[in-house]
Amino acid sequence: MSGGSSCSCCLTSNRPPPLSLFSAMIRAVSRRLFGPLLLLGFVQVALTRRFEVKAGNNTCLLAEFSANFSVSYETIDKKGATVLFSLPDDAKVNPSSNCNNMTAPLLVVSFGNDHSLSMNFSNHGASYKMESLTIACNESDGGLFPNASSPGLLVKTSSSVEISAKVNTTYSCMSDSTVHMENVNVTLSKVRIEAFPPNDDFSKNETICHADVTPTVPTTTLVPTLTPTTPPPSIPVRGKYNVTINNGTCLLAEMGLQLNVTYTTPDNKIAVKVFNIQPGMTISNGNCSSDRAFLQLIDQSTTLNFLFVVNTTTNKFYLKELNVSTSLNLSTKSKEFTAENTNLTYLQTTLGKSYLCLSKQMLKVNQNFSINAFELHVQPFKVDNAKYGTAEECQMDKDDMLIPIIVGAALAGLVLIVLIAYLIGRKRSHAGYQTI
Repeated sequence: MSGGSSCSCCLTSNRPPPLSLFSAMIRAVSRRLFGPLLLLGFVQVALTRRFEVKAGNNTCLLAEFSANFSVSYETIDKKGATVLFSLPDDAKVNPSSNCNNMTAPLLVVSFGNDHSLSMNFSNHGASYKMESLTIACNESDGGLFPNASSPGLLVKTSSSVEISAKVNTTYSCMSDSTVHMENVNVTLSKVRIEAFPPNDDFSKNETICHADVTPTVPTTTLVPTLTPTTPPPSIPVRGKYNVTINNGTCLLAEMGLQLNVTYTTPDNKIAVKVFNIQPGMTISNGNCSSDRAFLQLIDQSTTLNFLFVVNTTTNKFYLKELNVSTSLNLSTKSKEFTAENTNLTYLQTTLGKSYLCLSKQMLKVNQNFSINAFELHVQPFKVDNAKYGTAEECQMDKDDMLIPIIVGAALAGLVLIVLIAYLIGRKRSHAGYQTI
């Protein structure tokens, strides 16, 4: 884009508002006697930012949005790593942003250590659209990209962003929308954008994105049948997946994982595929900081990403984001399946302690994907000497312990009642005889 027009840019920001050894032994023994009975990674909550591009006194572009990023890069040890981060507080409009004679606005948002996000727009007379989205990451930033093998600028561009609206209309999309590029994913949410806005503010008329529109099902539509493709697999093997950086373990995780994928067949039937993650064939990696911990599991054609974050208000950690990418290897409309959720609140636990759930848990990501987690034990923060802290049990395990306690108490009460009745009976029988 040409930078010939004089340009001044402004930025405003809006912030939305002891597990005892005895009890563990009891559960372990009971499960062996009576039959067999996840994990996941996103950063701080992304805040909505407002950006404005002006030429003189005329505004050519207004944009409000929050953004999350997932970037994979090569490390010195050749293992590779993935980092997840949000558009931070220091994000600001870069001086290279310009209105290009009020015909093709360019917004460049700079943040951190020489990172940037760019949006190119075009004018089509009665409408406007985003032509491309570009992310530039400075891998020389050791705080964000530790042990990068080739420090430098990583630049990725996508021209498949579906953001467009009529002139004098605001494009609005509160739902998450992810732009997939090689090694990089950019997730935009709470988006309000308008090119050439009147009165230097958003128009009252809005174009709502498809994701925000609740689909309506015609009454004549037949309900699709649910077709299981394979019999359910056995209970998954429990795997051990730890994250170690700087010669120290920052995340401990053990669990058996079973994935449930719902998809559409070519003949428009709904089918389900259930399969297990195989620990012996799974590669794990990740990274940690003081308030976020990322775990990635790669089992052949399946990749699982888990992001844990810290709630500084409650002093607890929780699973914030989970996403999956897998090849179904079936007769489907789309051979590749992806799903994600960036607003989870699973596995909440006090910092310095571990989360333990020996019972089967279902972690629902969306209507098409969920994970069954078995014998889950995880601690993503404040790990000392590569050992779990005191475990906080899940409610299901507490309920499992409550049942035998209630049964035992009931049996003890019954024995006591029988004993009391027996003693009363003996006393009465003796009272019926007189000494001669």
